[in-house]
Amino acid sequence: MADGPQLVAVQGLLPEAEALYWRPRVDAARLRHQGRLWTLCAAFHVVPFVAAAALLMWAQPLALPVALACLAHAWIIPELYAQRGANVLRPRPRRADGPEQRSVGLLGDLVGHEPRELHARTGLVLEPGLLGTWIVGEAGAVLLPGRRRRAYCYCIKVDASHPGASQLPSGDRIAHLLLALRSDEQGFATVANLSFAGARWRLRRRVRREQRPALDAAVFRLDRSSSGVR
Repeated sequence: MADGPQLVAVQGLLPEAEALYWRPRVDAARLRHQGRLWTLCAAFHVVPFVAAAALLMWAQPLALPVALACLAHAWIIPELYAQRGANVLRPRPRRADGPEQRSVGLLGDLVGHEPRELHARTGLVLEPGLLGTWIVGEAGAVLLPGRRRRAYCYCIKVDASHPGASQLPSGDRIAHLLLALRSDEQGFATVANLSFAGARWRLRRRVRREQRPALDAAVFRLDRSSSGVR
C-alpha cells in the first residue's frame, strides 16, 4: 500500500488507544452508555422547542407561524447531527486512476467476494465484529450493534503532518482502517471520535443514495444473525 499514516496494532492492541489512557475502553456497556448520552443531548436540544411550540399554541393560536418555526428547529437539529454522522462515509476526492485501481485491488485481497462486490457498488466495506457489524469508509466507520436500532458513527482523521497523507488513494484509506479494526476492535472505537449515535433510519436519510445498499446489507446481516440463520 502507499506510504501514509495508519493505525498499527502491537500484540493485538492499538498504541493509539494506549496513548489515550483517559478514555474508557469501548465495550458493549460503554456503547449503551454513549447512546444514552446522545439521546439525552438530543432531547436537551429538541424538547425546549417542542415545549415552546405547545405553549405558544395554548397561549395564542395566532402564534401558529412561530410555533411551526419552533417545530422546524426541533426537527432540523437531529438532522444536522445525522448529517455529521453520514459524513464519515462520504468519499474523498479521487487521485489518479492508476493508484486508485491498485489500491482497490489490494483492498480486494483483504475481503471476500460479497464485500468486494458491495465495495464496487457503494465504495464501502462491511466487516463483522464483536460489537456488531461495521461499515468502513475512507474517513471512518459506522457500527450497527445487534438488534438495537441505533447507529454509531466514528470519524478518524488522517494525520496531515505525515508525508503523503493527503495523497492516499481510497482503497488504502479503507484498508488501513479495516486492518486496525480487525486487530483491535475496541481500541479502534476508543481512538475514533464519535460523531453521531442515533437512529439508523435518520442516518440512512442523510447517507448518499448510492451508499444506502451498504447500510441495508449490514442490517440484513444483523437480522439474519439474530434469527440464527447462517
